[in-house]
Amino acid sequence: MKALAVFPRERKVELVDLPEPRPQCATDVLLRVREVGLCGTDKEISSFEYGVPPDGSDHLVLGHESLAEVVEVGSGVRTVKPGDLVVALVRRPCAHAECFPCRAGRSDFCITGDYVERGIKRADGFLTEYVVDDEHFLVPVPRPLADVAVLIEPLTVVAKANGQANAILDRLPYESGPQRGLVLGAGAVGLLGAMVSVASGLQTVVYSKGSESGDRANLVRSLGASFVSADTQSLDSLGPRLGQFDRVLEAVGVASVMLAAIGALSANGVAILTGVPAEGATAQIDAGRMLRNLVLRNQVVFGTVNAARKDYVSAIQQLEQFMTLFPDSVRRLITQRLPLAQAPQALRQGGGIKNVVRISPQHA
Repeated sequence: MKALAVFPRERKVELVDLPEPRPQCATDVLLRVREVGLCGTDKEISSFEYGVPPDGSDHLVLGHESLAEVVEVGSGVRTVKPGDLVVALVRRPCAHAECFPCRAGRSDFCITGDYVERGIKRADGFLTEYVVDDEHFLVPVPRPLADVAVLIEPLTVVAKANGQANAILDRLPYESGPQRGLVLGAGAVGLLGAMVSVASGLQTVVYSKGSESGDRANLVRSLGASFVSADTQSLDSLGPRLGQFDRVLEAVGVASVMLAAIGALSANGVAILTGVPAEGATAQIDAGRMLRNLVLRNQVVFGTVNAARKDYVSAIQQLEQFMTLFPDSVRRLITQRLPLAQAPQALRQGGGIKNVVRISPQHA
């Protein structure tokens, strides 16, 4: 079977032929991969910025935003059956007994850093025709979501962030009035964040590069949100122009923007950081003013990464809601579907919101 793999030592990315896997354990599930979304992480791994092959292997099969169909199940499998659609959790727990988060099924909060991530770190991903996985890491997907289900994994980032923000805001001793949300970035995570914000009843503004009359701006407005172009407006000017925001979701990974996001917060506001800036990035800030506001205005800033099973379940529920509220806008997030052979070129060129690789297995 074909797979797209990166060879870090040789610094090459190429299609390879691999043997078709077979279930080995009672809880193993054989999956036929249907679609895999490409993201910035895949691009960075294929540019050799990071990515770790499985132990003893010279290559790493890429792809972690998966949608697959169950082909065969082991004798101990109880939660899925042949024909079911599933998405697979990306992160798997470390083996350290002292890591309570991993032992509690929350490897997204792993404290040792020795977790495994499919398609990223020490485990092959899903840009291949067939994979075997344990049923405990598979989440069933309703078949009516099949044409957009590849968006579930990136949506888990926002689902987890939103859940954490709600828990933080529960500390307030009152019911707040209408809330305002700011999303920084109009990539896949940013636009999914805007959908969550709008669906939650927040007056939502998306701030991103791009023309006010461009496709992404129009997509944002189709949700009932507003778009402000970073090409013509500085982030610092948003407060005086539009007021401050109760929730800020950052999805750009640029250090200066991440810091400026904190300045857009209202009293008691929450800023959520999801981007990963480059090491060594610097920015000038008034640290005293920022820290004074955090204390005197009861503000909270937190980072979030990866997601747990409950976030996948939440993301599926939210995607079902989106397909009722703005189905055409959801489908517009998928820029193109392409065959596996064109994935290397798509990773080099980038572009679009969400490029999706459609896998066509040659054997059953």
